[in-house]
Amino acid sequence: MRAAPVVDGAIAGAVGTAALNIVTYLDITTRARPASSTPDETAGRLADEAHISLGPEKKAANRRSGIGAIIGYATGIAAGAAFGVLAARRRIPLPVAAGLLGGGVMATSDGSLAVLRVSDPRTWRPADWLSDLVPHVAYGVAAAATWRRLRPPSRRRGR
Repeated sequence: MRAAPVVDGAIAGAVGTAALNIVTYLDITTRARPASSTPDETAGRLADEAHISLGPEKKAANRRSGIGAIIGYATGIAAGAAFGVLAARRRIPLPVAAGLLGGGVMATSDGSLAVLRVSDPRTWRPADWLSDLVPHVAYGVAAAATWRRLRPPSRRRGR
């Protein structure tokens, strides 16, 4: 029995998310830069908007950190699942798939930062954009390649 396209897409999204995180941590290690605080801040803003207390500050900081990471994984996996639905009956060339996946996740993440007023991408410097772009390219390439591996062209056409 073969898996549904949404499941294969979610798997591809999980692989892409792992690639994004690895590239991000390599950047942190190579440039000795601090980790971004935006995932934690996003989690805090969402909790505030939902009127959910995360507890006393020490525990709240730890919860924001955990929730921020979960939001990142959820975004990557959900994007892969959505791509699975979109691409289930179409042959999307690998570079196009990588661009759709990476660009879609980047737009979702950066758009969320702007909407929640965690950060304003319009004020980012070129180095900030590069730090954001490279991991999202890695996400797109890894997710698209995984999709292609799970659903080779002959399988998508029902052969």
